[in-house]
Amino acid sequence: MYTEKLSLRTKLAYGAGDLGTAIAANIITFFLLPFFTDVAGLSPSAGGTILLIGKLWDAINDPIIGYLTDRTRAPLGRRRSWMAYGAIPLGLSFLGCWWVPFPGNETALLWYYGAIALLFNTFYTAVNLPYSALTPELTRDYNERTSLNNFRFAFSIGGSLVSAVVHLRLIALFENPALGWLAAGALWSVAIVVPTFWCVAGTRERYQLPPCAIPLGQQMLIVFRNRAYLCVIGIYICSWLALQLTATVIPYFVTYWIRPEKPNEVIPLVILAVQGMAFVGLFGWSWVSRHWDKRTVYVAGMTVWILAQGGLFVLQPQQVTAMYVLAIAAGIGVSAGYLIPWSMMPDVIELDELETGERREGIFYGFMVLLQKIALALALFGVGQLLDRAGFILPQDNQPVLNQPPAVFDTVRVLIAPFPALLLIGGIAIGAVYPITKERYAEIRARIAARESLPPEEDHPSM
Repeated sequence: MYTEKLSLRTKLAYGAGDLGTAIAANIITFFLLPFFTDVAGLSPSAGGTILLIGKLWDAINDPIIGYLTDRTRAPLGRRRSWMAYGAIPLGLSFLGCWWVPFPGNETALLWYYGAIALLFNTFYTAVNLPYSALTPELTRDYNERTSLNNFRFAFSIGGSLVSAVVHLRLIALFENPALGWLAAGALWSVAIVVPTFWCVAGTRERYQLPPCAIPLGQQMLIVFRNRAYLCVIGIYICSWLALQLTATVIPYFVTYWIRPEKPNEVIPLVILAVQGMAFVGLFGWSWVSRHWDKRTVYVAGMTVWILAQGGLFVLQPQQVTAMYVLAIAAGIGVSAGYLIPWSMMPDVIELDELETGERREGIFYGFMVLLQKIALALALFGVGQLLDRAGFILPQDNQPVLNQPPAVFDTVRVLIAPFPALLLIGGIAIGAVYPITKERYAEIRARIAARESLPPEEDHPSM
């Protein structure tokens, strides 16, 4: 079996590359709209329009930048050069999100934040997409790729947890809220830039072929004819949609169905239970994947997750402790949903290289991230539409109305359990036909090595 060990130093540097972008994405997701309405003075519809513009452009630019990175040649490598040049502009554009340059002038603020949204999402993709495509260029070892993604998501989940807990506390240190938001944004900007440079300095793109000469349109056709790639896309979208639906509905489920005395204190603890266990679970699944192939690990993780989601459906009001236990169990499955699809992607790219003689990491990862963002937008839109149709009563005087129509309770419970569970079952069904096992991957590597006239054991440089 082909093996190649990467140093702990390299793995830590690689993992750090996702820390900054995870912090940025987490804070933008949770806090930007409240900042627009409560600090900048924009109407909710104006703030929502800005977010929509940014998200649409974010999805569109993924395959474009992916294609460009595939064709880049630079001393730092085609991936790390984009990360190095994009890191500081990403930090500055993130900081710009939290500045109120024209207080009281909504038209000027709309233009300003619209421009910042386009800049931020451009530089976010310019850093995060090449980073995502870096994995297969660091190692060709089946298990080491899973280990790399283990480190990646350990940093990612850790950064998300810290930023979610600390952000509002940083702002509370300032008497002037606008100054507090800007100061916190400045601190997080540094936290975005520094880990990116750590990744650039601590990794090396060791396996690169000349840029693909096939036109972009033809590449797209080839990519979507790749059965293994379609399987990975399918299981990832199923897992991601299940996670986003659950995350979006948790506040409603806790507040209106479980009904604890202080829901605003319970909700962060539920999120912490899921994400904290997902952080721990990454290391467990990484170890298991050394003994099982990735398809089997994914099925095992999704099974645990489905059982936990089913438990949430049968919970009754006031069963807070049981909810925490199920949230921890769900986190075990969530970690496999994070880890395994991203670990499969480099293997798919190796198969594509065998079949076409080309390396197209950027285009593969670009469309994966594009579809992920479209799924996220659909999930958030769908939750809002379903709650609205169920007759959801908005909070009165900043207090939730617990006496909701029965249809609201039914909708919340379906969205927290049966619907995500069906998505996860769909992911398992797709995973069952994923064609790249450990043995198949060893065969792919051997055939590529033979074509390159290199024996498999000499197919990598020494550390």
